[in-house]
Amino acid sequence: MNFERIKEKLNILADAAKYDVSCSSSGSNRKNKDKGLGNTGNGICHTYTEDGRCVSLLKILLTNHCIFDCAYCVTRKSNDIKRAAFKIQEVVDLTINFYRRNYIEGLFLSSGIFKNADYTMERLIAVAKKLREEENFNGYIHLKSIPGASDELMYEAGLYADRLSVNIEIPTISGLKLLAPDKKHEDFAKPMLKVRNEIIRHKNEKKLIKSTPKYAPAGQSTQMIVGATGESDKDVMYSATYFYKKFNMKRVYYSGYVPVMEDARLPSIGTQVPMLRENRLYQTDWLLRFYGFSVNEILNDHHPNLDIDVDPKLSWALRNLHHFPVDINTADKRMLARIPGIGMRSVHKIINGRKYRNLNWEHLKNMGVALNRAKYFIICNSRYWERRDLDSERIKGMILQNSTGKFRNQYSDQLSLFS
Repeated sequence: MNFERIKEKLNILADAAKYDVSCSSSGSNRKNKDKGLGNTGNGICHTYTEDGRCVSLLKILLTNHCIFDCAYCVTRKSNDIKRAAFKIQEVVDLTINFYRRNYIEGLFLSSGIFKNADYTMERLIAVAKKLREEENFNGYIHLKSIPGASDELMYEAGLYADRLSVNIEIPTISGLKLLAPDKKHEDFAKPMLKVRNEIIRHKNEKKLIKSTPKYAPAGQSTQMIVGATGESDKDVMYSATYFYKKFNMKRVYYSGYVPVMEDARLPSIGTQVPMLRENRLYQTDWLLRFYGFSVNEILNDHHPNLDIDVDPKLSWALRNLHHFPVDINTADKRMLARIPGIGMRSVHKIINGRKYRNLNWEHLKNMGVALNRAKYFIICNSRYWERRDLDSERIKGMILQNSTGKFRNQYSDQLSLFS
């Protein structure tokens, strides 16, 4: 083995894989068997599990050669970059050697498309199959599904991978046509639909036949690039909602566009990556999945973009002051979850705590409620009510004046009005 060449390939193909963020938190529970290597835990890819563990994986492309010329992609065929490709066995050996040295707990493998979708998908599957059957590797494997791959290959991929994902890349069909005219929206949807149907089928069969093999036990995910085209936040979140409902996605990831080359269709080199916008989209995603909000409550024709200055729950509350104040001691779970500064853990603490006594400000503070935001929207076992006769702009200004955060320098100049 030429170690210098392997190292060079690793540098090229690991760097090319950094733009794909859809690889955290596996949710799989594959157990070690027959004295094999590894266990699949609760989360993978330099993320933190619920118990605080930081976990990692080998994240690489099989190749950065590609037959497509997508304007937003650093590996586009017209881009003058150094190219490389791993052999199947090289990826297997790297994964096993890195695992034995305790560098990683699994593999995230994606690829540019060379020759065609099926040829590329076959090689990705071959890596996973070798790891499972020849190396008896039971660690986490996440394979990127290649748009346009056949149903037969997608079925086989799910037998060896813990998670599968197809990156939708651009949130709108019109945006995809503009930046990737060689690709079709249906090529992304076809493998997603196959994976969804097989997951459902295997779960149903498992109830009747215990020996039914696992199929993509950590489900599937997708990723959308934000800021490459002129899509609104409404466009992004309506697309995400569609994928969650239509394909039972475990996660939709949002990646702020990083300008990597000059193209008249794209933001110019040096344009700031929309990190705060990306963060607001993740917060909205969380509200839709765990807080009972519907997408049209947060984003609609009258409000197509998220407020950059404040989080989406606070923004919704400021636009709907007629729902407040909420009485902490009598409100139902749904309404408690809509109060700014109160997370779901605090909601459960409030519901349990008020069984024994009426709650006041001190109780709420001890429960972890962010009173700097919540106090304008609630009443409790106290005569004092923070909101008084304040309007939404005044409340917003007062909250911003007393808040801190890593995106603080990106907030608007409106804050100075309240200093």
